[in-house]
Amino acid sequence: MGNHHVLNSQGVDISSQDTWQALTTSELPDGVALTELSLSELLHKQDKPDILIPLTDLLKPTGELASGLLQQVYALLTEHTSRLGLWMTANTDTDVLVGLRDFLLTQALIVIHVPAFADGRGFSFAQTLRQLGYKGEIRMAGAFGRDQIAYLLRVGADSFVLSEHDVKSSVEGGISQAFTALASSYDGQDATALPMFAGI
Repeated sequence: MGNHHVLNSQGVDISSQDTWQALTTSELPDGVALTELSLSELLHKQDKPDILIPLTDLLKPTGELASGLLQQVYALLTEHTSRLGLWMTANTDTDVLVGLRDFLLTQALIVIHVPAFADGRGFSFAQTLRQLGYKGEIRMAGAFGRDQIAYLLRVGADSFVLSEHDVKSSVEGGISQAFTALASSYDGQDATALPMFAGI
């Protein structure tokens, strides 16, 4: 899965304490988790690890939770894991999240993978999850920029997966600067109380 680090909302590297592993699938993007394991490895483990699975593999084409065999596989996963979490990509429809509210609220971790720097849907997903009442951890992974971290914190993200390169290239300026509060009071919910041209 490449060399990555997990940073918490204060910019502290928590990689050594992170226990999440991604279940290996053909669609698994690099950086969703620090490590991965196959279904066969999971079923043969003595201990019960924390596992991330792809949300799309649990859904019907209509966006509802699948039943039948997939439901049985999910039940099997819950028996072999300590905690289950989900990862999703920007291809997920925000309306689908609303329809899955009860299921999403039971997840310990939801990872939102951003495929491209200019893709702003990760912001919408994080905000939607918080508006639905999700209290668990929201983790951002993928191609978000360090200048977007403070904004992602505002919409509800808790942790971030950064590549080794991004962490090292940020040492001079200090990656912690990316986690500091924004000077602006605008958070996307309400405009500032004063009109832009007050006093002119």
